[in-house]
Amino acid sequence: MKTIKYAVAAVALSALSFGAFAAEAVSSSQAQSMNKIGVVSAEGATTLDGLEAKLAAKAEAAGASGYTITSANTNNKLSGTAVIYK
Repeated sequence: MKTIKYAVAAVALSALSFGAFAAEAVSSSQAQSMNKIGVVSAEGATTLDGLEAKLAAKAEAAGASGYTITSANTNNKLSGTAVIYK
């Protein structure tokens, strides 16, 4: 019983900590008050939502707190780029 309580607490804390650090899309006016830390790109998405999710994941992996998508292209599969900010 004690192990289950600890497992539930660990899962809850993990979910909260991952959500707190997720990179979010920001507007150009919000980006002006942030520091640009790089650019990420993604390819192979089949929808715009899928492309945005891939770019957000790469931004988060790079340590960004925000991103702005700067391009999206298609040649059977979507690809795009995003500027990332901290």
